[in-house]
Amino acid sequence: MELDQQSLSSAQIEALARRIDRPVVLVGMMGVGKSSVGRRLAQTLHMPFVDADEEIERAAQLSISEIFEHYGEEHFRDGERRVIARLIDGPGTRVVIATGGGAFVNPETRALILDRAIAVWLDSEVEVLLDRVGRKDNRPMLKSGDPREILTRLRTEREPAYAQAPIHVKSGHGPHSRTVAKVLKGIEQCL
Repeated sequence: MELDQQSLSSAQIEALARRIDRPVVLVGMMGVGKSSVGRRLAQTLHMPFVDADEEIERAAQLSISEIFEHYGEEHFRDGERRVIARLIDGPGTRVVIATGGGAFVNPETRALILDRAIAVWLDSEVEVLLDRVGRKDNRPMLKSGDPREILTRLRTEREPAYAQAPIHVKSGHGPHSRTVAKVLKGIEQCL
């Protein structure tokens, strides 16, 4: 379901937070705002926030770029799957998790998220993604060519996987609070 902007009242948000009994997992392309929106969403719901990429770096004691460079994408995806499984099945089931852009494309990771979490697909136009990813030089997938072409191709390839998430929220150039409001509405409609 794709959502319009509709805000919930504070009382509705508090009631919704009490009803959430499993992790909320944000999926979507790099640069869509999973970490920024995830932090705000977690704060709004009074839940912990975890960035899966940061957990992968902590577990590997290497940056994502270094993992890609030294071991390749397949090795990275295997570690990513294991870390996300640990986060979902860990002791704190009420948590907001931001995943890496390719995590939900992995069939095992996607099945785990769909089975044991509330999956939210954050989606943006390529222009928005380009603007956001251009602010940092830490995206290994973008180092091998034209970022616009790579983002367009990846978005097209990954869309069928992302579309399996029960909640679909468009994120644009506006404030993240607008996207958080849409996510909250989507979770409310999904529970």
